[in-house]
Amino acid sequence: MELGLNGKRCIVIGGSRGIGRAIALSLAAEGAHVAICARQENALRLTEADLRATGVGVYAAVCDIADTQALQGFLDAARKSLGGVDVLVHNASALAVGPELEAWQANLQVDLMAAVHACDRVMPWMAAAGGGSILLVSSISGLEASPMTDFAYTSVKAALIAYAKKLATLHAPSGIRVNALAPGSIEFAGGIWAMVKEHNSELYGAVRASIPSGRLGTPEEVADAAVYLVSPRASWVTGVCLAVDGGQHRSIP
Repeated sequence: MELGLNGKRCIVIGGSRGIGRAIALSLAAEGAHVAICARQENALRLTEADLRATGVGVYAAVCDIADTQALQGFLDAARKSLGGVDVLVHNASALAVGPELEAWQANLQVDLMAAVHACDRVMPWMAAAGGGSILLVSSISGLEASPMTDFAYTSVKAALIAYAKKLATLHAPSGIRVNALAPGSIEFAGGIWAMVKEHNSELYGAVRASIPSGRLGTPEEVADAAVYLVSPRASWVTGVCLAVDGGQHRSIP
């Protein structure tokens, strides 16, 4: 299927590892020009090199998106480098899963408010250009309440889904589509579930057994769904939250 992304200008916030990296590379494989940011420079530069190897236009910068001015500076620089913005993907997460106040603050700043600030910055550009597509990467934790103590993480991921739906209804007349994506447990080298598998095999096995498909997912499987949702082929899809989880959230007690 031709997705119509060739030449599109795409920003992926949190694009150096795991799901974000897979989305950025999948967009580049479709011929889109890509800007990425992340806090850790080593992983960022490795992904930047892989993106450049595809032959598309690339902009990459280290950015702490919890710093609103730094985030706005990155978005402005990405727009200038790419020549515009057609697609925005907010994938960054603090991954703070404890019940403490610090977890609430981290998740609110990185997962939710950074998305709000990024959308506020980018949507006027999209509206002036006749439209665009925004994807907010949430989690199945925002769909169902698990027995775990991830109060802040779950609540903020649910807020992201609601925010995407609200933006979709308000900005559809401007040609801007907004959707959310809810990945399940995704395994990749250096990621949380790879570490759980190594250090807590009992928990890993229990989670794997709870997934109807019988395994954890891959970043590429999430990226396939993400790239479709932001593409012109999904032109009649907005306000949706798509779970990519092998049926995992349906089996949460």
